[in-house]
Amino acid sequence: MSRIGLKLIDIPEGVEVKVDGSTVSVKGPKGELSQELTDTMGVNIEDNVITIERKSEDKESRSLHGTTRSLISNMVEGVSKGFQKELEIIGVGYRAQKQGTKLVVNAGYSHPVEIEQEENIEFDVPKNTEIIVKGIDKERVGAVAANIRAIRSPEPYKGKGIRYKGEYVRRKEGKTAK
Repeated sequence: MSRIGLKLIDIPEGVEVKVDGSTVSVKGPKGELSQELTDTMGVNIEDNVITIERKSEDKESRSLHGTTRSLISNMVEGVSKGFQKELEIIGVGYRAQKQGTKLVVNAGYSHPVEIEQEENIEFDVPKNTEIIVKGIDKERVGAVAANIRAIRSPEPYKGKGIRYKGEYVRRKEGKTAK
């Protein structure tokens, strides 16, 4: 293995990392995640530090090196702290509520849109115009938040719709009479 491309990740207290062949499993207080890695990467664990090394210097190995480090780092952070995405709803009559494990969104359609809660994903609705998506898998949290946003994307004329908290929506000027 090449010692040139070393990437290090510190393991926080209470998190357990196991490497079995090309599978990395991470277990922590919030849950457990596992990821299948390519065999061009080597993963070692010593003194609560994960080391990712590439086995060759070809272009594919170099490009996957940082990605592999990010995947493992996000797994470690997810099982210890978790991830969340915040969405806000803007528009008259647009609202969200939680009914059991379902998220029900009224966004101007003739029917409410219901979203089932997935495994390791949790919805929180502190106000009827705010949605918080929480989970341990960063990719799944982002995908579920993007699916909720896609129900009614913000439109550029009045800014109505579902957007990420703090997202800037570029506004257009409407038509004017002559």
